[in-house]
Amino acid sequence: MKKYNDFLKNITLLGQFSLSLITPLLLCLGICWWLTARAGLGTWIYIPGFFFGLGGSGMFAYRFYLSVIKKDKTDKTGKEKISFNNHS
Repeated sequence: MKKYNDFLKNITLLGQFSLSLITPLLLCLGICWWLTARAGLGTWIYIPGFFFGLGGSGMFAYRFYLSVIKKDKTDKTGKEKISFNNHS
């Protein structure tokens, strides 16, 4: 039963990670579509919107990476592991 719970937990986290990566891109492209349809801007607006969306996704991925690294540094007691170049 524990393996089944771990499997469901990992699938849920993967789905949340995927949605968190794609949402900024879709949101920025949706705003670009709205600006093109309502404000009459040209289709050139999709280019910066795409890059801003990728930037938002990249920031999420970077912050997720930092949280995984921080979690890896702490052991089960909550204290940071002391390594060669980190003597606190």
